[in-house]
Amino acid sequence: MNEYICTTCGVQYHSAAEPSSCLICTEERQYVNPNGQSWTNLEQLTASGVYKNEIVQEEEGLYSITTTPSFAIGQTAYLIQKAGFNVLWDCITYLDAETIATIRELGGIQAIALSHPHYYSTQVEWAEAFDAPIYIHEDDREWVTRPSERIIYWSGEALELHEEVTIHRIGGHFKGGSILHWRSGADKLGVLLTGDVIQVVADRNWVSFMYSYPNLIPLPAYKVKEMATQVKPLPFDRLYNAFHRIVTRGANTKVQASAERYIAALEGTLFHT
Repeated sequence: MNEYICTTCGVQYHSAAEPSSCLICTEERQYVNPNGQSWTNLEQLTASGVYKNEIVQEEEGLYSITTTPSFAIGQTAYLIQKAGFNVLWDCITYLDAETIATIRELGGIQAIALSHPHYYSTQVEWAEAFDAPIYIHEDDREWVTRPSERIIYWSGEALELHEEVTIHRIGGHFKGGSILHWRSGADKLGVLLTGDVIQVVADRNWVSFMYSYPNLIPLPAYKVKEMATQVKPLPFDRLYNAFHRIVTRGANTKVQASAERYIAALEGTLFHT
């Protein structure tokens, strides 16, 4: 068996032969490259000498991990650093010896948590490198392309990984779409890490919510209202998305205002055109 990586989404497959198509990309929330389906593997990526991971401290206890130049979707992963319990939020495809060594110096990884299938990437490679479990909501089990005994499928609406770190399922972008609440982040005012289940837009005072970002398919108003209602009780002042966009202050209030604006647009009361 081999591990093939889709070059468009960066998700890894465990397969005896090169897959004919990518489960993630042929679904309407993603897309197949106009030039056709293509595959690589982690060995080819590391041997190319093209890529490296940049690990940057964003604030006390939080590091961003980004591949440069960008590969596949190009998302950012985050490492929450706690004394003896570090959590990797979302995953990126590229992983090399330098990345492993740097993260080990930061205390390693004790848990990996995922927002949704677009960022599963090489999650099993990361789990094996750091001897860590992977937490995926059971509603997204069907999208796992490389099974592993390290994957824990959790259920319900919330899962506490640590007294300061909890995953919340809010759905939307995917049925099992999840966010991560870090209580002591942002000088103890709280941080929300959202992947693109809640997406920070060009104006950093606003966020948005979509079923498909590349294909511009919106979510229904009732679902956006549900999502905003679920996050409202969580204390957080800052929000990080999957593309290194940050709502630096007043993030909870801005999520609520953004949801209200989104719903008004869908219902035809925001503007007339």
